[in-house]
Amino acid sequence: MAAQESTRVEYGKALLQLGKENPDIVALDADLSGSTQTKHFAKAFPQRFFNLGVAEQDMLGTAAGLALGGKIPFASTFAMFATGRAWEQIRQSIAYTKLNVKIVASHGGVSVGEDGGSHQAVEDLALMRILPNMVVLVPADGPETRAMVRWAVEYQGPVYIRTGRMPFPVIYDEDHRFELGRGYILREGEDVTLAGVGLMVHHCLEAAHLLAQEGVSARVLNLSCLKPLDWQLVVDSARLTGAFVTAEEHLATGGLGSAVSEVLAEHCPVPLQRIGLRDIFGTSGKAEILLKHYGLMPDDIKGAAIKALARKNGR
Repeated sequence: MAAQESTRVEYGKALLQLGKENPDIVALDADLSGSTQTKHFAKAFPQRFFNLGVAEQDMLGTAAGLALGGKIPFASTFAMFATGRAWEQIRQSIAYTKLNVKIVASHGGVSVGEDGGSHQAVEDLALMRILPNMVVLVPADGPETRAMVRWAVEYQGPVYIRTGRMPFPVIYDEDHRFELGRGYILREGEDVTLAGVGLMVHHCLEAAHLLAQEGVSARVLNLSCLKPLDWQLVVDSARLTGAFVTAEEHLATGGLGSAVSEVLAEHCPVPLQRIGLRDIFGTSGKAEILLKHYGLMPDDIKGAAIKALARKNGR
C-alpha cells in the first residue's frame, strides 16, 4: 500500500522549514494553529506568529498590512472560514490590490469528516477561482504540497492553497517541483480522460486501473493548478480521447468541473461527466463513508467514464 500523508501536516512542515530559510516569512492563524499545523512555526518563531483569534476578517486584513510592509504572510484557518467569512477582505485588500498574501486553508471537502457540513468547505474553490489575480492550488499529496508552499514564497502575488484533513496516498517523488499553470499527465490513455484535484487525483488513478480491467484506456491528469488552468493540456487530452471526466471533493459547479467545462466549450466540445457534490452541503460522518455517500469513490469515477464513453460513441 502506498504511503499516506496529510496535506495540512505537510504544509506545517514546509512552513517551518521555509521559516528557517527566510526571515521575512510570517504566519497568521485564527485560533486553529493545531488544526492548520502552523503551531510548529509558532513554536519556533513566536515573534513572527500572530494568532488573531476567531476573527478571520481581521486576520486577512492584518496579512494585507504585513504584505505592504514587505513581509511574506501565510494566513491559515479552515477553508470554510477563510473563503466565506473573509471573502470581502480577500477581494478588496488582497486580490484587488495584488498583495503578496498566501492563504493556506485546511479542512477542504467532505473528508473533514465528523465536523459536519458547517465546517466542510465545498464551495471555497469557486469563491477563490472567481477572483481576478488569485492563484488557486489544490495539492494531490504531501510532496506536491511542500513544492507548492516553497513555490508560493517566491511568487509575488496572492495565492490560495487548499489542504485536507485526512491523509492522502503519496503520488509524487520527494523532488517533485511545482510549475504555475501546468497540469501533469500521471497515466497515458486513449479512450477517456480522468482529471482530478486533491484526493480525487488518486481516486482517478484507481478508477483508471478499474477501467483497464474492462479494456478501457484512461488518461489521468492532475490539474492541481486550478487557476491558471493548463487549458492546452485539457484541450489536447480532449482531442486525443474524445471523452472527459472531472473529479473533485467540492461542488460540481464552480470548481474543476466548471473550469474544464469552460475550456472544452470554447475549444473542443466533447462529452463531459462531472464528479462532485450536486447542489448540496456536507454532513457529519466518517470521512470514508462520506466520500462514498457523495459519489466520490473510484467506482463512481469509473461509472462516469463509462457514461462519457457511451455519449462519445452515440449510445
